[in-house]
Amino acid sequence: PIQMHRCRSDILELIPADQAQLVEWLAVPHQSAYAIRKLKQPGSRAVPSLRHGLQHPEHLIRVGCCIVLDHVYDDSCLPGLIENLNHPHPDVRTWALHALACDRCKKGVYRPAENLILDPVVRLLLYDPERKVRQMAAGMLGPSVHRSPEVLHALQQAQRSDNHPAVRKVCSWWVPGGTCFVKSLP
Repeated sequence: PIQMHRCRSDILELIPADQAQLVEWLAVPHQSAYAIRKLKQPGSRAVPSLRHGLQHPEHLIRVGCCIVLDHVYDDSCLPGLIENLNHPHPDVRTWALHALACDRCKKGVYRPAENLILDPVVRLLLYDPERKVRQMAAGMLGPSVHRSPEVLHALQQAQRSDNHPAVRKVCSWWVPGGTCFVKSLP
């Protein structure tokens, strides 16, 4: 018997899609989860399409590319991720930060090119108008606090003067006396 009711994702599984099409689907609500899953698959050879997607005019495609690159990080995407730290949409900035910072999501890659990203992330912590971007920046900078006096100073400044309690709280974890600062002492 023929099954008449199939789930949308089951139907999508039957559709062959090249990497560029999957990247375009990142902006389509009912196709984005499928596209992310397929682009994350090992050996998907999606990096060139993801790198191109980091420059797409549609912010949802940039966000989706950052989400995928968080898991399938490739050094060739580093300039595009850094460039997206300056994107006008806060979701793009937040996910670019996450893709650059989250060690848990990556397999075998830790804190890529830390020396290249600290200055732009310090600027986001101190001057970005969006609370969630500043909060992500604080969390991203924290693990560098013992290696960078500039990071320590920025976290202390934000802890004292940021107008949002969530940002001040994350900063407090990473300044001297904070739980993360103490746990991460060299």
